[in-house]
Amino acid sequence: MVRKYGKSKVIDFSDWGRPIARVIAKYLEKKPVSVIQVTNFHLLLSLFGAWLILEGYTIEACSLLVVKGVIDAVDGELARIRQRPSHVGRYWDTIADTVGLFAVMYAFGILLNWELTFTFTIILAILFQYSLFNHFSIMMRVLGSGDLTSRIDERIQPIAYPWERQKNVNFFHFIYLCFFSWQDLIISKLTGKGSENLSFELSISSTLGYGAQSILILALAVSQNLDHLPTLFLGVNVVLMALAILYSWLWK
Repeated sequence: MVRKYGKSKVIDFSDWGRPIARVIAKYLEKKPVSVIQVTNFHLLLSLFGAWLILEGYTIEACSLLVVKGVIDAVDGELARIRQRPSHVGRYWDTIADTVGLFAVMYAFGILLNWELTFTFTIILAILFQYSLFNHFSIMMRVLGSGDLTSRIDERIQPIAYPWERQKNVNFFHFIYLCFFSWQDLIISKLTGKGSENLSFELSISSTLGYGAQSILILALAVSQNLDHLPTLFLGVNVVLMALAILYSWLWK
């Protein structure tokens, strides 16, 4: 089985759940469960988590969001095990993650009495943080495993794989261009070429990924410090972003 980063040795702090995801994907390999259905399931977990937050069950909700992070890795692993990468799956996964993000952060905003503009600012910051991690993750996947399903620049419409329909790829590609390509372009402009093996940039930016962030959010919930979420998203994470970006420019 081809691993996410091939034979590249790198510490990905957001990838802690991948061994579990790999076991689940292996179990599902011969089952009549599609990759898209797995993506739909982790979207439902996000929406249910948002509802739990609104109902005041914050620890349960944040625990569920950690589980969602593991399931989020299952669809990619399942596609790799079946050797069926998918452009539709790649775009839909991003769309589903973003819908879930809006729902969860809106729920936190209601719970913690944030102004709507403040909630949107935090969501925007998180989107850029995810985009930075995705930027270096894609570069590392190309370097390590040669995986070209995800691209840094998605403006050119991809050709569908034999097992997916071109019209579906075209539709989801259009949605992606309308709502997501702008942040990828900004991140690409902000970052340099990176170091030779990208290990430092990937490791630092991986702390901004969902897997690592969901653990931190759960820790804040358990310690009853969810009011510090803005400090995490607009303070600590911004510093980490700057560190990864600056390091990427040190190498010409």
